[in-house]
Amino acid sequence: MTITPRKHATIHRMVMPTHVCPYGIKAKYLLESHGYVVEDRWLTTREETDAFKVAHGVKTTPQTFIEGKRVGGYDDLRRFFGKAVNDPGATSYTPVVAVFAMTALMALAASWAVFGTPLTVRAGEWFIAFSMCVLALLKLQDVESFSSMFLGYDLLARRWVPYAYLYPFAEGLAGVLMVSNHLTWLSVPIALFIGTTGAVSVFKAVYIDKRDIKCACVGGATKVPLGFVSLTENVMMIAMAIWMMAM
Repeated sequence: MTITPRKHATIHRMVMPTHVCPYGIKAKYLLESHGYVVEDRWLTTREETDAFKVAHGVKTTPQTFIEGKRVGGYDDLRRFFGKAVNDPGATSYTPVVAVFAMTALMALAASWAVFGTPLTVRAGEWFIAFSMCVLALLKLQDVESFSSMFLGYDLLARRWVPYAYLYPFAEGLAGVLMVSNHLTWLSVPIALFIGTTGAVSVFKAVYIDKRDIKCACVGGATKVPLGFVSLTENVMMIAMAIWMMAM
């Protein structure tokens, strides 16, 4: 029986009384998950950490060494193992996909609980209403950041700045009322107004002005590009408002 020699790695990471580096934990786990025996060396003070950086000519920790050769930090280690590395400046539809996937599941679950089956017309209504509520919640986490991004393309907000601050509250209110199926005389006009204004603004920015900017639909820290998905949010509100008027 042939015994395969274990691979060895050394990781230097911050483990202090008030701070344990999360990337150090991730790097250690990544090494162990690839079969490495890890020599885990803790940097327990700021002075010790700064001295390590100077000694090895690096700006960050953790730092990983494999068979005595420095690989680098956590991102460098991911590249070493052929894994994708997050690009902070890259656009992504992941936040919107996550929102719509969860609100769809919530709507199906609510329909199942109330009607005994997930596939109902009410589930479709709840999907849109839940989506409005969750999207409003994400905007309300940091209204200032949302308003700044929103002012980059919304036509009404550019003419009347307070609208950029009112928008997430209006979207949330309309969503909550649509979930309850009450006060449609209030929820329908709100959804129709902000949905139509938003749709026109997005269409102009993307398809007429050909601008390449990020959307504020999931909050001010979004990486979602302004485009079809952003337009969908507004079209959904318009469709829900028209549907409720017709009921």
